[in-house]
Amino acid sequence: MLADRLVAWQRQQGRHHLPWQNTRDPYRVWLSEIMLQQTQVSTVLGYYDRFLKAFPDVTALAAASLDEVLTLWAGLGYYSRARNLHRCAQAVANDHGGQFPQTAEVLMTLPGIGRSTAAAIAGFCFNERTAILDGNVKRVLTRVLGWDEDLSVAANERALWLAADAVLPEKASDMPAYTQGVMDLGATLCTQRKPACLTCPWSDICIARREGQPEAFPVKTRKLKRSSRESWWLWLEHEEQVWLVQRPATGVWAGLWTLPLFDTEALLDEAVRALGAQSPEIQPAIKHVLTHMDWHLHPRRSVLNHLPAATDLRHLAGVAVGADEHGIGRWVHVSELASVGLPTPLKKLLPAG
Repeated sequence: MLADRLVAWQRQQGRHHLPWQNTRDPYRVWLSEIMLQQTQVSTVLGYYDRFLKAFPDVTALAAASLDEVLTLWAGLGYYSRARNLHRCAQAVANDHGGQFPQTAEVLMTLPGIGRSTAAAIAGFCFNERTAILDGNVKRVLTRVLGWDEDLSVAANERALWLAADAVLPEKASDMPAYTQGVMDLGATLCTQRKPACLTCPWSDICIARREGQPEAFPVKTRKLKRSSRESWWLWLEHEEQVWLVQRPATGVWAGLWTLPLFDTEALLDEAVRALGAQSPEIQPAIKHVLTHMDWHLHPRRSVLNHLPAATDLRHLAGVAVGADEHGIGRWVHVSELASVGLPTPLKKLLPAG
């Protein structure tokens, strides 16, 4: 009954206007699923369109360089998604003949594809009867089922997966509408706060609504601990060129290009003196809010009248990313900054050219 109601509701009242809907192309579904992880639909729309124009199919994405992918991804956040997106495209192209596997079990073996994403691709594109369980769906199902177990406990989450599988539609042909429907409920009606229960197709059978406490679900006691960090940015310029360094392959802004970062202002001043640059000018501080941390960035702009030795610059690049010796750095003209993969706060700071 749960599934039949939801399928009928989705076909009549669910969302049908988004560009990744009404398609059974696994490349487009996969791309949207990865982009939508912890990211709002309104933010994803522009990125999705630009990615498809640059990489119209999985083989085009596989053939691109990681720098090209990161440049297009810059500003969308959670950059490990972009690196896994590139690795996954290469795996599909090289190991699967350019065709996405048709079962969730095999899809889960690809880089960056977890259980819920694999189920979404398999359900939308190949009618496989397998449940998704992202954050929105957990909220919907725990409310309608009155599931009050603590989802911070792994065993309870595994049990919810079983419950999600148990309410799937019997007909495989209903899987795309059911999968989209449970997503639509979480995004439009069964929201975290002030859910629109009166217009929900499950309103009369929802246990959380019957008990008068839908906002108490899902139950998750373990909270994410936030931290704070301070860093100093060296904005080094020479003849309308900016010195950028590439971040390591792991961690925040992995693989992106940024200004050299220092843990203290004293270390930045020491680097400026060693390079023979002008005394740095203080720029307005930037607060960059991440999921787990507030990052306070203090830009300092300094101009070089003469280029220092290349080895000194490479050493600066290494120091800026926490390496002992040389790192990867390069001069970029201000007119070319838009074509480089930069983190969002740096895009706002540097001149557009």
